[in-house]
Amino acid sequence: MKLYNSFSRKFENVDISQKIGIYVCGITPYDTTHIGHAFTFLIYDVLVRYLRFLGGKVIYVQNVTDIDDDILIHAKLTSTNWKKLATTETKKHLKNMDRLGLLRPDFFPWATKHINEMISIIKVLVDKGLTYEVNGSVYFNVKSDQKFGDLSRFSYGAMLEIANDRGNFPLDPNKKDPLDFVLWQKSKTSAGWSASEKFIEPFWNSPWGRGRPGWHIECSAMSMKYLGQTITIHGGGSDLLFPHHEAEIAQSENYTGKKFVKIWMHTAMVYCEGKKMSKSLGNMVFVYDLLKKYSPNAIRIFLLSHHWQKAWNYEQRKLDESVKTAQTLEKSSQKNPKLTSQQAKKLLPAFFKVMDENLNTPRALEILVNLARTRGQKAGELISTCGQILGLKF
Repeated sequence: MKLYNSFSRKFENVDISQKIGIYVCGITPYDTTHIGHAFTFLIYDVLVRYLRFLGGKVIYVQNVTDIDDDILIHAKLTSTNWKKLATTETKKHLKNMDRLGLLRPDFFPWATKHINEMISIIKVLVDKGLTYEVNGSVYFNVKSDQKFGDLSRFSYGAMLEIANDRGNFPLDPNKKDPLDFVLWQKSKTSAGWSASEKFIEPFWNSPWGRGRPGWHIECSAMSMKYLGQTITIHGGGSDLLFPHHEAEIAQSENYTGKKFVKIWMHTAMVYCEGKKMSKSLGNMVFVYDLLKKYSPNAIRIFLLSHHWQKAWNYEQRKLDESVKTAQTLEKSSQKNPKLTSQQAKKLLPAFFKVMDENLNTPRALEILVNLARTRGQKAGELISTCGQILGLKF
């Protein structure tokens, strides 16, 4: 199987004879779960299913970023305890994913339960002289890493502009360079926060004083804890490529001295009304609402009819068409298919060819639908076997 690697910008082989560790950046749990989340996680769900069908031994890890600037801001705006917000929204997210039939990851780590691992990594980076501390906050010095930017290949100006749009604080007086990112940030006082305990920013003890981890160090710590120092496939949305994944590489490779990730995957953005989905624009499409009207099969088919690398726009018409596609496949399906992977590959090589070619789910669906229309129930066992790879339930 070949996948497009965002780092090398080439199609690269996945060796299924070796253990395959897959890490996907999960939710920051507030306002979950919109259709963009579902698209990203569904793509990796199908990837895991397919690799396992081929005989690969896959360990799948997906994290929860339960401590983050966005969590704290949203908790304050909604008068909610940050921990309660994270727990409630994560439960909603898992329920949505369960209803869509997504596999649960083998490990589902929460950032707040891995603070010690983060501190250990930061200590090593400090000892190597790649950081600096100011007033209890520790920053990664991007100029100390000559490889910084190799993933995104952006110019300095472009990196700074994008980082600023995604949570960077360039005017931080503690920074030597506005692009430097925080590894550990000093705990803020309660000034500006409600006197109520639920709004006081949480903190943990560290060698640099009370504080909390930066966003990027969280995923470095959690991914390496469960998958080792070199990960087979690291995934997430394309909006995470910079600065999040760029920073992960810098931290992790300087910490271990080893290659951090073999293949980087970045799923494309999903737009609504031609714009990025956001609460302020009122164009969010939530899975919970779709499930009131559409079956899990129809929603999965709708999402998988878009290639994971190509940005697309949510259209109600296409979702309605997916209902008919689901009905076509369901009519031809057969319960409890007993085909082996080798038998299925021999009977329908075209399906496996497009799946092997960069996980082309739109073409895979077309092949199954054509099979259902031409051979009907005679193709039932084959449609059910291949449909299960796409997570369809018959």
